[in-house]
Amino acid sequence: MLLTPDTQGVLSRQLLDVLIRAGLVAVLAIFCFRIFAPFLNLMVWALILAITLYPLQVRLRRSLAGKDGLIATVIILCAFVVILVPTYLLGVAVASSIERAMAIFRSGSFQIPPPDQSVAAWPLIGQRIYDFWTQASTDLTGLAQKFAPQLKEAGLAILGTVTGLGAGLLVFFVALIVAGIFMAHGEKGYQSSVQIASRISGPENGQQIADLCTSTIRAVAQGVVGIAFIQMLLIGIAFIVMGIPGAGLLALAVLLIGIMQLPATLITVPVIIFVIVTQGVSTATVIFSVYVFVAGLADNVLKPLLLGRGVAVPMPVVLIGAIGGMVTGGVIGLFIGPVMLAVGYQLFWRWVKDQPASGQRQTLEQP
Repeated sequence: MLLTPDTQGVLSRQLLDVLIRAGLVAVLAIFCFRIFAPFLNLMVWALILAITLYPLQVRLRRSLAGKDGLIATVIILCAFVVILVPTYLLGVAVASSIERAMAIFRSGSFQIPPPDQSVAAWPLIGQRIYDFWTQASTDLTGLAQKFAPQLKEAGLAILGTVTGLGAGLLVFFVALIVAGIFMAHGEKGYQSSVQIASRISGPENGQQIADLCTSTIRAVAQGVVGIAFIQMLLIGIAFIVMGIPGAGLLALAVLLIGIMQLPATLITVPVIIFVIVTQGVSTATVIFSVYVFVAGLADNVLKPLLLGRGVAVPMPVVLIGAIGGMVTGGVIGLFIGPVMLAVGYQLFWRWVKDQPASGQRQTLEQP
């Protein structure tokens, strides 16, 4: 079919009109993203917290019907208390420990006990540890001067980490307030999410995708953060009872590496070795060592029970998404990764199963 010059001109104008509109929409989207980008992490955290805490809002709604704003305010205030009290106690403990260490160092009474002769007999690294430990016990000042550049870099790294933790904690508190606002309008938010998912993936998939994202975020919050918190309590209590130096910091380290999906044995095994070397082998140290080692492996039992609970995809998919998201996107990626992988998994298998019946019959009839 040949097109007349007039028809070609109309099609050219329509194509130009479409391109101009698409360009304007792209420019608008870019400007909107650049304006919203500084608040992106804050809003993502607020959405994650709101989805995680919303089941508590639903339970309290039975006794306080029609007061969603009051319920959300109470939940957020309780969350502030739960987070601020341990943070304050941890800060006080760290400050007092640093002050005590500085006082001991300035008084000149700080001494490292010499190593036992059996340390030199350890395989591969025993002699090096023995020599290093001996020098530290006899000439700590010279050893510190020898490693002064490394100590300076380590101090700057620790300072940067502490500063980053403080800024992250501030962002978390602001996100908690925004999450309360989201929770107060939870029903409207859920309807909006279903509409968005329906617009992207089709009306037949909208509600299922929205429910899948919600359940995945809650499963990750319970199966990753919850398990890490349980391990921190179990191991931290043992550290405090045993009188381990810096027990609070070590417990916080257990929480952080648990969230990062690393084994808690990275902390517990060195502490067990330290206790046995400094206090010897006794009934108390053996019980402590066994208990702490088992508590460090508790995530291997709890994770399969909690991580995939309530999610319509296999647990390994959620676990792989959590680990991969953590590696690529940090703590926020810990939640975004499994959500994206779970949605992709669900859509992929829906596409695989959604085959024309005629095509299936032809396949079955072939020899």
